[in-house]
Amino acid sequence: MSKMIGLETTTKGEVRSQGKAIAYWSVTSLLAAAVIMSGIGQLLQYGGNLELVTSLGYPLYILTILGIWKVLGAIALLMPGFPRLKEWAYAGIFFLMTGAALSHAFANDYGDNGFNVILPLCYAALNIASWALRPKNRKL
Repeated sequence: MSKMIGLETTTKGEVRSQGKAIAYWSVTSLLAAAVIMSGIGQLLQYGGNLELVTSLGYPLYILTILGIWKVLGAIALLMPGFPRLKEWAYAGIFFLMTGAALSHAFANDYGDNGFNVILPLCYAALNIASWALRPKNRKL
């Protein structure tokens, strides 16, 4: 009987661990895909990025800087090892996304139904969820 109870406990723990791993990789993959696509769009100055940056009052070279940071940050989140680098990537993505939301808010550029503020805040929330769900081997 005690073996069976121990087996059930192990199974529940494994299911929780597996569920947490699935949640982590789902959230992290979605975050990395969104960040890397945004970064590539900024590097290529594609999809209205020029108009967006100039309407907020930033110089055009900021697209190159942000694009490089986003691509490198997304890669850092996905590659194995380097837990300190991952912490910096999470922090950088959080500051990029909250900074984008605040830039739009301060410029009164809310977009349709607040989209220009809500979208970066959703990415910041994904970033926090990915950070909170990360496995032990990805923590400092």
